[in-house]
Amino acid sequence: MPVLVPVLGDQLSHQLPSLVGVEPADTIVLMMEVWDETQYVKHHKQKIALIFSAMRHFAEELRRRGFAVDYVKLDDPGNSGSFTGEVERAVKRHRASAIRTVEAGERRVLAMQRSWEGRFAVPVRLLPDTRFLCSIEEFLDWAGARRELTMEYFYRDMRRRTGLLMSADGKPEGERWNYDADNRDAAPPGTDFPDRPRFQKDVITREVIELVEDRFGSHFGTLEGFEWPVTADEAEYALSDFLSQRLPRFGATQDAMLIGEVTMNHALVSTSINLGLLDPLEVCRRAEAEYRAGRAPLNAVEGFIRQVIGWREYVRGIYWWEGEGYRERNFLEARRKLPGFYWSGETDMKCLAECIGITRDNGFAHHIQRLMVLGNFAMLAGIDPAEVSDWYLVVYADAYEWVEMPNVIGMSQHADGGRMASKPYAASGAYIDRMSDYCAHCVYDVKKKVGPRACPFNSLYWDFLDRNRERLGPNRRLRNPYATWDRMSEEKRAAYRDQAARFLATLEPPESDWVY
Repeated sequence: MPVLVPVLGDQLSHQLPSLVGVEPADTIVLMMEVWDETQYVKHHKQKIALIFSAMRHFAEELRRRGFAVDYVKLDDPGNSGSFTGEVERAVKRHRASAIRTVEAGERRVLAMQRSWEGRFAVPVRLLPDTRFLCSIEEFLDWAGARRELTMEYFYRDMRRRTGLLMSADGKPEGERWNYDADNRDAAPPGTDFPDRPRFQKDVITREVIELVEDRFGSHFGTLEGFEWPVTADEAEYALSDFLSQRLPRFGATQDAMLIGEVTMNHALVSTSINLGLLDPLEVCRRAEAEYRAGRAPLNAVEGFIRQVIGWREYVRGIYWWEGEGYRERNFLEARRKLPGFYWSGETDMKCLAECIGITRDNGFAHHIQRLMVLGNFAMLAGIDPAEVSDWYLVVYADAYEWVEMPNVIGMSQHADGGRMASKPYAASGAYIDRMSDYCAHCVYDVKKKVGPRACPFNSLYWDFLDRNRERLGPNRRLRNPYATWDRMSEEKRAAYRDQAARFLATLEPPESDWVY
């Protein structure tokens, strides 16, 4: 009687603990395309296509290694539509003696896995996911020993643990831990960026794209520009291309935004890492090697590594540390519905229209577009953070609850009251103008504060600070903005409030809630 090994859609690694050290002859690998996972939020078309195509390719790789793979396609007769239903059918179908599987990254799926032993009356061995550098238990121990959680200190510990960018004397390379201050340059319009690698769509990917268009045609996004790596070999090619073509120039302009530019010097490897096609530590070691060989500057390599072993690991830890109910945190008591233009992209604000359009067409936008344009506007406008979180989970191809929720609830919307970020990431139009060419092509004037053509970000910024003063006033990092507000005349403050109120009154929710 074989052991059943369920492999989830974001566990596509041959080093997965449930696949290591097992005999293929005694193992049935179960892989499942289920309706529940496509519908708990209505994911971007490209995300569904990416996961299904990567799953099907991974199943073929396992078969070539000698594994028997029971692959349940979405439209197979009898598909129960859920992980638990398919595991139950497979246990009976194969008369499995036991289940061996790796812990899911999301709480709701982990809860399903933990119910299997009692439900199926076979032993279930639930293994930790070793594809992360810091285990959940290690993070909880680290967090529990501290009065306040700060990503920078966690990141430094991860550097020490891995040895990445560390000198022989135990000090950080270059005598500094963090080069973020060197990575905030704008990019002049017309800057030449290398092309993103494009991968030929094979029979499997074409079949999946046809399936997604047929079954999920009403979902957000388009499939016309689908160009994601769907195998480990393709992911390795994309990583190598980034390391040689874009990493040397990644650092200084990583926060920059330009009309029509999607990739710029960004890596776009988060989808592959989160699926399991790339190992995060190996990715960082490869980047470090570029610095050691003199092919990439320290500020670029450090900034990239910080995103992988710093932010990625930290937000996963925060997800488990904060526990149930984190999505419902609403420190600022924001209640406004998400505006309909977040789905249509139809807005006169060029920055928002550009970032939403990029997201719709690619299932991607880089971190500043997500944080300082899309997230910043939602927070300033007082949008319900749970709706904002759901939107991010829907629209990005690399979004899974464990990474998306802390980034939105904690970092982007400050809905956890500063548990993750020490101050709100709030900014007026001046920041967007400094980091992009969006404002030069907008119907609004970023220099104007009030009036018909005034940039909405300007009045919204001050109105946000004013209406949240009771909650945010004690924050020492906001001392200067509040001092500036207090020096304004009451007439000027009233003009800002009125300008913001008139604009907010124009925001309309989507015509239906189909997106959720």
